[in-house]
Amino acid sequence: MSLAPVSHTDRAGDPVPALADIWSELLGIDADAFSPDVSFLRYGGDSVLAVRMAALIRKRLGVVLALADVGAESTLDELAALVRRRSAAGSAIRALPVELHRRADKDAPFPLLPLQQGYFVGQQGGWELSYESAHFYSDVALRDMDSDEAEEALTDALRRLAEHQPMLRGRVTPDGMQHVLPLDAPGAIPVPRVYDLREEPAEAVSTELETVRAEMIAAGPDPAHGPGLDIRLSLLPGGAGRLHTNMSLLLFDGWSATLLNRELLELSADWNALPAPLDMGFDDYVSSVAALPGSDAWADDRDWWWSRLDDMPQPPALPLVADPREVRATTMANRERYLSPGRWAALRDRCAAHDVTPSTAMFTAFAIVIARWSGQRRMLLNSLQLNRLPLHPDVHRVFGAFASTMLLPTDLTAGATFAQLAGEAQRRFTEYAGHALVTGVEVSRELGRRRGTHRPVAPVVFQSTLGMDAAMGAQQPDSAGPLGQVAMDDFFHQLRTPQVALEARFYELRGSLAIVFSLVEELFDLEQVDAAYAELVALAGSLADGDGWDRVVDLPVREDETGLRLGRYADERVDAGDGPPATELEQTIAALWEELLDTPVLDRATHFFEAGGNSLLAVRALARLARQTGVTVPVRDFLADPTVAGLAAAATTAPASAR
Repeated sequence: MSLAPVSHTDRAGDPVPALADIWSELLGIDADAFSPDVSFLRYGGDSVLAVRMAALIRKRLGVVLALADVGAESTLDELAALVRRRSAAGSAIRALPVELHRRADKDAPFPLLPLQQGYFVGQQGGWELSYESAHFYSDVALRDMDSDEAEEALTDALRRLAEHQPMLRGRVTPDGMQHVLPLDAPGAIPVPRVYDLREEPAEAVSTELETVRAEMIAAGPDPAHGPGLDIRLSLLPGGAGRLHTNMSLLLFDGWSATLLNRELLELSADWNALPAPLDMGFDDYVSSVAALPGSDAWADDRDWWWSRLDDMPQPPALPLVADPREVRATTMANRERYLSPGRWAALRDRCAAHDVTPSTAMFTAFAIVIARWSGQRRMLLNSLQLNRLPLHPDVHRVFGAFASTMLLPTDLTAGATFAQLAGEAQRRFTEYAGHALVTGVEVSRELGRRRGTHRPVAPVVFQSTLGMDAAMGAQQPDSAGPLGQVAMDDFFHQLRTPQVALEARFYELRGSLAIVFSLVEELFDLEQVDAAYAELVALAGSLADGDGWDRVVDLPVREDETGLRLGRYADERVDAGDGPPATELEQTIAALWEELLDTPVLDRATHFFEAGGNSLLAVRALARLARQTGVTVPVRDFLADPTVAGLAAAATTAPASAR
């Protein structure tokens, strides 16, 4: 079946009416109200909605545009001109360097995407700021339940959803591949666990809920050994309840999490409901984009990033109380506040008036706070991106871990107003997004290789899902049939992501703007954390109120890197001497590395990461070494000296239990 529908331009070949209809659908504004020379951003659009715009343009006009072509700054006239050029060029111009191809064998394994690889490696232990599981936990209050029917309704809804969304049956293999189990495979479909506390006293109920929450926060679902989704339901006295959801980041991104909650509640409310069939799967998408590195477009983006790496700044030099390598954190702590619906609406209006998206405004505010805290105006930040290339109109309806990262080198101009800094950030976002075929994970690997480090190069992260509700077209259901009313005013969440020291998150909740710090508390002076977070909330409030835009931003004049600082660590390389592999074990390791890295390994001092290795290949190398020699070398021991000689020494001194 062709993926390119018939063009819906009018008889004169003018795509403006169809584009205006798409804007109307996305923005909730009458199509006749759009001026052709006013940007999508000025009407309230953003980068999240731009992703949906690209998919709708492909579906309705039969024209494939790259995400860089449909930035929020585009006007109707500019988009129409681009659509005409693409249409006139026909097959001579392909905005996306790959097309969707459906896999013939749906049971066969397929690779992990780069960010999935990062999460997989982060679950292996031994890596800096790693955990046993990377996951997102949340729980929400339920009211007016039919407690006798709730368990069956939830179980049946999960069964129908697992049939509709194959990644609910997804699993990850020990060597870093993924596959989907058949519907009838034992344990393929997640089954809810139910706690019946209806007859328990209030104190016992409170204790049990705290226990369940703590357990799920500490240990997320592991798709290497079972479903990537853990659903639990607490039945409470008086028709109340609590729905607990734990999702593995290995299989589900933020968009999928929101989509899952909506579809699960909709199916719970209606025993007969069936979502519209999907015409593609996550496995089809992953297998298709695996061809990207062979394209000229991907090579161009790689060259663009690689040419800038030597001048890339360091991460912000935040003062630390402990070296991240020595910290064994079990969770990330939250700071969370909200802007009221009225102030959030005012902030959106002021962003549009200044031609920046709300996400860009919040990124700028975060960068300012981090600059003041670290004493630096020039720094490397990281960002989480949705990254759903518009290969098919259904791509936004599919569960999967599509997300990627994008590095954001930031240099805040001294003496500038907030509006000026936000405008600069908006232009940088647009420029970087135009080269997003190469992900931040891939760029980080190359940056680490050049710097001779396997430690995280960008552990301070910005994440915004602002605009996601509008892009999805509706809010989460308030009612879920036997599960009762969903009370989002009583909602809790906890995030745990590996190799992240601090993450700022911005999202919408029932018309309010949530401002969140998630961090490894063991790393920082908590008074400094609280001060920085309070400053961020106050700055966001001043932007909503209007007085923060034209104020000159106070920024540090001199860099301060005294004391223990994030990203500023002494070089602790071990010199074992060079020369050819000297022992049989060193020769075995060298041969193994040659196979994995596809490069000659002739020196016992060869550094795994400098020779082209990455964290996923390191996990595979240690697994293969264990199979060949019977010796399991812990990741932490390997990282202490990741050379041929160093790994051989670690294997020789491994405890007897590891042999």
